[in-house]
Amino acid sequence: MPHYTYLIVGGGMTGDAAARGIRELDQDGSIGIVSSESDPPYDRPPLSKALWKGMAESDVWRGTAEHAADVHLGRRILRVEPDERAVMDEGETTFTYEHLLLATGARPRKLRDAVPQVIYYRTMEDYRRVRRLAAEKESFAVIGGGFIGSEMAAALALNGKHVTLFFPEEGIGRRVFPASLARVLNEYFREKGVDVRPKTEITAVRRHGERLLVSSVGGERPETLQADGVLAGIGVEPAVELAERIGIKVDNGIVVDEQLRTSRENIWAAGDVASVPTPALGRHLRVEHEDQANSTGRHAGRSMAGDDSPLDHLPFFYSDLFDRGYEAVGELDPGKLKVVEDWTEPFEQGVLYYLDAGRVRGILLWGIFGKVEEARHLIREGKKRKIADWKGAIEP
Repeated sequence: MPHYTYLIVGGGMTGDAAARGIRELDQDGSIGIVSSESDPPYDRPPLSKALWKGMAESDVWRGTAEHAADVHLGRRILRVEPDERAVMDEGETTFTYEHLLLATGARPRKLRDAVPQVIYYRTMEDYRRVRRLAAEKESFAVIGGGFIGSEMAAALALNGKHVTLFFPEEGIGRRVFPASLARVLNEYFREKGVDVRPKTEITAVRRHGERLLVSSVGGERPETLQADGVLAGIGVEPAVELAERIGIKVDNGIVVDEQLRTSRENIWAAGDVASVPTPALGRHLRVEHEDQANSTGRHAGRSMAGDDSPLDHLPFFYSDLFDRGYEAVGELDPGKLKVVEDWTEPFEQGVLYYLDAGRVRGILLWGIFGKVEEARHLIREGKKRKIADWKGAIEP
């Protein structure tokens, strides 16, 4: 029965960051990481970015074992017994602990009527599957116009593949971008060779010999398209089942306090699965991006090792779409917030401010880099301004 001072359920970026945080304060306590994946912790963003632009696969590994952590791969934890401080995997192996971190992440949402050959793109193994397929085949359907869908459509097109991109919104990234920018992105992707299908719902994906048939409604008319491969990036759901079974508070993720502690003693949560206090915005946020995985993972590790300092972090995220890129901080919800667009060069370089009653809640730095801390300062400041006064608040 393996016993660890610190046991981490989840072998992603968050788990690795937690191990590093622990080692900043405790060089001797034993660390165990239990992961359902077959690969040790790796950087996830390159799966839809740099690995398609020449980055070597060997460069994604995070070297978790170097921090004296035992990484148990291919094991899925099914039960937590908090009174016994124990967890059990599907092979009936029991791990005991003194401190437990739930870094279970999130799982992709799936299409209602689709064959198993659809790739719900998220893991290193998904990347390898698509790489093998792209080496042999030419046509791909990508479902979803958010982060994963737009990045994978761009990645495959950059590698010479014929890509059709389906999504129900009016424009690429519409859930975080204003309509003006989202529509421009539609045309930009078309210029890059992507067949963009906005306002389109996928009704089914079927096998047809070695190919897949993608049926859709919307757009100009119902249609069925043939493709060699189908990728879907239609959102994720936090993997909260373990927490729910033992009565931990859950509300769009596992609810934690400023030290990443859950409502059960000696159990912490971090990363995609955690709903984290964000003082600058005055509310809990659950964020599914690299910066949040690294920051909350490290803080949870330090907290388990005895650091009582509160987390006060405003997460940022970023993306690359062909030769355009951006960084963003805070809340980007054009459906709820007023967006002030301040373009230095229309749709090429500019700052977009997402406002609530004159106070900025989120900032999009489009084609502008190195300004994340300045954006964080403006959000934390909480200053109320007239709409016109926000223009020029950040200079390129």
